[in-house]
Amino acid sequence: MKAEEALNRVNTCSAPSQLRITDIRFTDIVGAPFHSTLVKVFTNQDLVGLGEVRDLSSRTYAAMLKGRLLGEDPCHVDRIFRRIKQFGGHGRQGGGVSGIEVALWDLAGKAYGVPIYQMLGGRFRDRVRLYCDTDAARRPDGRSMGQALRERLAQGYTFLKMDTGAWQLLGRPGMLSAPLGLLEQFRQGPPAPQGSVDEKWAAFERRNRRYDLQNVPHPFTGMHFTEAGLDWLDAYVAEVRAEIGDEVPLAVDHLGHVAVEDAIRLARRLEKYHLAWLEDPVPWQYTDQYVRLQQSTAVPICTGEDMYLKESFRPLLERGGVSVIHPDVLTAGGILETKKIGDLAQEHGVAMAIHMAESPVACLAAAHVATATENVLALEFHAAGVSWWDDIVVGHDKPLVRDGHVAVSDRPGLGIDDFSDEVLREHLHPAHKELWAPTEQWDSEWAHDRTWS
Repeated sequence: MKAEEALNRVNTCSAPSQLRITDIRFTDIVGAPFHSTLVKVFTNQDLVGLGEVRDLSSRTYAAMLKGRLLGEDPCHVDRIFRRIKQFGGHGRQGGGVSGIEVALWDLAGKAYGVPIYQMLGGRFRDRVRLYCDTDAARRPDGRSMGQALRERLAQGYTFLKMDTGAWQLLGRPGMLSAPLGLLEQFRQGPPAPQGSVDEKWAAFERRNRRYDLQNVPHPFTGMHFTEAGLDWLDAYVAEVRAEIGDEVPLAVDHLGHVAVEDAIRLARRLEKYHLAWLEDPVPWQYTDQYVRLQQSTAVPICTGEDMYLKESFRPLLERGGVSVIHPDVLTAGGILETKKIGDLAQEHGVAMAIHMAESPVACLAAAHVATATENVLALEFHAAGVSWWDDIVVGHDKPLVRDGHVAVSDRPGLGIDDFSDEVLREHLHPAHKELWAPTEQWDSEWAHDRTWS
């Protein structure tokens, strides 16, 4: 083979050992299906890594890392992650570290010309099954929810999830027991700031009080299902099963802020519907309660979307508190950490599903993990009704989702070229009206970030 022909087969667009991070910028969009912060990590060789902060989070969690990353070789993903992981946390706090980690893997793949899944050890499957999540809004009964899920089946999805829990009972007399006035507080939406200064401060105070209310741990709310409430939820799931049949896997989410005893009562009622899992019934930190719940019902118990780093999953797995773990790549710590979490679960005989409610970037990041991890059941998809979701990114075959599955390509990195600025401009978040605005204010953000002395 001639030298020229050989060079045509080699990626010469980068010299990985000299690759350096030069800038990090953001664009925020809404409706895909929620608020998403999209990330670009720029380099000195014109390679750009794509990432994303966890849905409904804040770009600040990622922007604060910029001064700690400039000048670094992005291909050293694990070393960089070990430096910045101290700045992540559970829930949306993990979104900055995790989103940056995804962009670093995208850069490493582009620099070396290989897909991310190959750098994780190769394929266990050619395509990843999606489970389609459908919320309960505007679906007041089980029949209407079942009809919505039946539409998902017609679209090719083979695994489903729906909302079932206390929030559906809030406006139904006699179905919930709680301290008087509490249910009314949960029903009230957050107020918008008004014109005067006093009105704005009052609105902010009410918003903060609502935030506090929603963060009261389940055992401390005093909210319980009545028998009438349990009857209604039982009938609701029965109507759904009557619409979609018994064969399709059906998971249940959003049980509500009720005590573990109520989760046990409901789980036992729902055993006859052979659910795929009951998701996040109590806060993930309460390992003993998960063990008690799992040992009290035949329904598989699942949690994990708000958990950061594999160390958080270890107690639940070692104690047998879950049948399914459910990390979100954009909270758990990114691509490699989620892969490690899946492998840890497999050692304990536990399956992994992956939470995902963001753009195609997050979807593909999770799909690469799922492709390279053996014990994966399914990957969440929450954007079946978003017609422009595919168009957020360019450089991949459309549609990205086919017959209820997503496949990662052999293209480098995540397998996509860039974001479509034209599409992003049509869906900008009202608080962030500029695409990829400069972020020099974060260039010198630095502290003596030693974790011990």
